Parts: sequence; structure tokens; C-alpha cells
Amino acid sequence: MHERRVRFWEIKEEIRILGVDDGPFRFGQPGKAMLVGAILRGGLWLEGVLTTQIAVDGDDATDQLVRMISRSRHKGQVRVAMTNGLTFGGFNVIDGQAIFDETGLPLISVTRSKPDIDAIREALKRLPDPREKLSRIGRAGEPKEHRYAQGRGRSRVYFQAFGISDEDAHAIIDIAATRSLIPEPIRVAHIIASGVVKGESYGRV
Repeated sequence: MHERRVRFWEIKEEIRILGVDDGPFRFGQPGKAMLVGAILRGGLWLEGVLTTQIAVDGDDATDQLVRMISRSRHKGQVRVAMTNGLTFGGFNVIDGQAIFDETGLPLISVTRSKPDIDAIREALKRLPDPREKLSRIGRAGEPKEHRYAQGRGRSRVYFQAFGISDEDAHAIIDIAATRSLIPEPIRVAHIIASGVVKGESYGRV
């Protein structure tokens, strides 16, 4: 079966990107975590902010992201979503392919370090009924390396792409990473989320 993808004939420097990250939360305790979406033109300037809530260690992150995207007045202009990994609020695992299928928006999960998939699987096994979470991790495939041009220090990140070719994902990561190795839409979402929850932003992505 051929996997459906968005094909970018031209990727512009000011492509509108939705970056998503979660705010601080209490690990291992029932409650909610905030998800923030920051809409940027490439890695240049902020155009909008979206928010939603998910259950810590729950199973609603995919649905809440789909709802947040679908209800936004920016949906028609945004061309791709970028997330800080595949897990939010502890081990609330998103299904990148389902988000693409439901919204038509390709998704690129980016992390500073290569995820330890085996360690994630072991952690998930300690949760009640982890089968679907484990399945989502498996379907996402192995993270791929993205290398930046020389002169960027530890010049690599890792990504998993859904609804978009690896070639286009590489190009979009390059455009969006203007201030650090992590693409700016994700970095801005992280700053906003931590600032809203804690009263002041802290920590790097």
C-alpha cells in the first residue's frame, strides 16, 4: 500500500510551521499537561499561539492535537507541524500518521538526541495497557539523523517524518533552525509553555 504524502514542489523560506511542545508537569502523578503550538514563518517570526490540555501519561494527545489544529483559524496557512518528540505529558504518545491523516498536515518529530527506543518501550510496559502506545512507537520507525552545515557545534538532530518525504523534512528542518539546533517553532513553543505554567521560562528543549 502506497503511503500518502504531501509533495512540496517548492519549500519557501517563510513556510508557516506549527511547533508543538508541552509545559512542565508532575511526573507519574495524575493531572493535566499543557500543550502549546507556536506558528512561525520559517524560523523567523511568530504569527500565532495555540494551546490545549492533555492527560499526564494518558492517551489523548493525538486527538487533542488534531482538535487544536482543526479548530485554528491558521489551519489554511500552516504547511507542516513539528513536535518535540513523540511523547508529551510523560508517556502520552502521539500518532504522527493519524495526525496527518486527520488534518492533512505533515508532521516532523525532532529531538536533540537520538531517542532510546528500547528504553522508551521498557518504560511504556510499566503503564496500564501499553499495547497501543507501543504500537505507535513501532509504527513511527527508526529516527533518522539530520546534519547541519559545519560550524554549528554538535551539528545534528534526529527526526521522524509523517506524510512528507525525508528529503522535504531535511529541507524544512534546515529552514526552521535559525537560533539553535532545535527548529525555532519548537523552541518558541517550549519557551511559551514553560513560561505560562511556571511563571517564567527556563531550560532548553
